[in-house]
Amino acid sequence: MNAGKRRFAGKRPGQCFVYCLLTVGAVMACTVSTARDLDQDEVLKLRQQGVILPLEQFIEQALGRYPGSKLLEAELEEKHDVLVYEIELLTADHVVRELKFDARDRRLLQDKEDD
Repeated sequence: MNAGKRRFAGKRPGQCFVYCLLTVGAVMACTVSTARDLDQDEVLKLRQQGVILPLEQFIEQALGRYPGSKLLEAELEEKHDVLVYEIELLTADHVVRELKFDARDRRLLQDKEDD
């Protein structure tokens, strides 16, 4: 019997299912945890240190791409050691767009329709 079958030999099907769910959950948690929202104190400190540019610049840039749009949400996240401003807009056509910018240099990283 190979190692995989030995591990679950004698286990009830329900137990095997639970083990599989726990494994999938652990893998998903590792994948999801790569992004972290920064709190206002962290953001203020980074801004005062000159590490990131002011949020207002990014909001203006995002609104300039979609004239007539309205700001829904803006936040700073850290993803894979990159500080990213994530901005959600409601366009004049009533489409929600998610724009991501590098917070250090204003570079547009992503512009997509939000689900």
